Amino acid sequence: MTFLARLIKVVLLLAVIALIGFFTVVAGYADRQRNRVSRVPLPPVDSATRALHAELNIVDLHADPLLWARDLTQRNTHGHVDVPRLIEGNVAVQLFGVVTQVPPGQNYQSNPADRDRLWMLVAASRWPVETWNNLLQRALYQASRLEQASRDSRGTVVLIRSRQELESFVRIRARDNQRLVGGILAVEGLHALGGNLARLDTLFSAGFRVAGLTHFFDNELGGSSAGLAKTGLSAFGREVVRRMEELGMVVDLAHASPQLIDEVLAVARKPVIVSHTGVQATCPGPRNLSDSAIRRIAANGGVIGIGFWDAAVCDISPAGIAKALRHVVGLVGAQHVALGSDFDGATTTAFDVSQMGQITQALKDARFTQPEIRGIMGENALRVLGSGLP
Repeated sequence: MTFLARLIKVVLLLAVIALIGFFTVVAGYADRQRNRVSRVPLPPVDSATRALHAELNIVDLHADPLLWARDLTQRNTHGHVDVPRLIEGNVAVQLFGVVTQVPPGQNYQSNPADRDRLWMLVAASRWPVETWNNLLQRALYQASRLEQASRDSRGTVVLIRSRQELESFVRIRARDNQRLVGGILAVEGLHALGGNLARLDTLFSAGFRVAGLTHFFDNELGGSSAGLAKTGLSAFGREVVRRMEELGMVVDLAHASPQLIDEVLAVARKPVIVSHTGVQATCPGPRNLSDSAIRRIAANGGVIGIGFWDAAVCDISPAGIAKALRHVVGLVGAQHVALGSDFDGATTTAFDVSQMGQITQALKDARFTQPEIRGIMGENALRVLGSGLP
């Protein structure tokens, strides 16, 4: 064998090894690095709080486990969310976020819309080839992952697509089986539409019932809080909002620019949500809501999901989260605030979903009343979701 032939053989062997590593190691490594639980000391949850927590209808308005290469039906040793841990945390309804594009160098200040780095994770996770460069197919594939998890869970994960299904699920869970978890599909940004309104119906048919208009960049619908132009609602965006309300899809203003928030609220006929955010008063930053925005969302009848990660609350301890919740309650009342963890959203949090009792304890320690706690932990979100579902 000539030197050149040996060299080609070595290069090919190294290429094969690199490909095997890419398809078997990269996705899991990225998940472990990006979705962490910190070592912040957690206070004990007392017996009275545990008893109260067990009675609650807990709703988390945003988590992203569908993006990562894990079996949702199995308890994992990393990340924040899976079915066993949802049950342990007594979460009744989880909104499963679906991400379809991530700009390189993603940040909270300014991101372009014409580039994407998510394809690397998509390929490394061995998603179907048609998802590698097609945003709509990425959304549909993640929807199919939740459907598969529901089938594999043998009835533990119940997909919720209508108001009647939501109401029935809550009754059955309270009466017969507290180990059930309701799942609602939510897409982060509607750039997968590509300016084509008919694709909204495609997402609806696939089970999506909540949609953010923008994510980390501006799109055909309007501006992002982290976009380049941070514009308001476009003519196409108005068509989309109108069609969402006709179909029975809840509008999510997480990641929306201030102008987009104002202009959506001016045309919305149903309550909106802000699925995962913080508030400027307790944690300044372009991603978080001003007091004036909070008041306008409350006037719409909407609900604001407070996040658990550093850019949302600055202090990720349970007490820090309760502080942000207290600010919204003091401003507009307890009926307009909820939980929006952003678990598995490439975030570091103080606890995972199995430890949701930490929030109940923090609210008790902060002297929230039991009716306020019940509302914040889930009843407020159920009310608004019920009003928007078909």
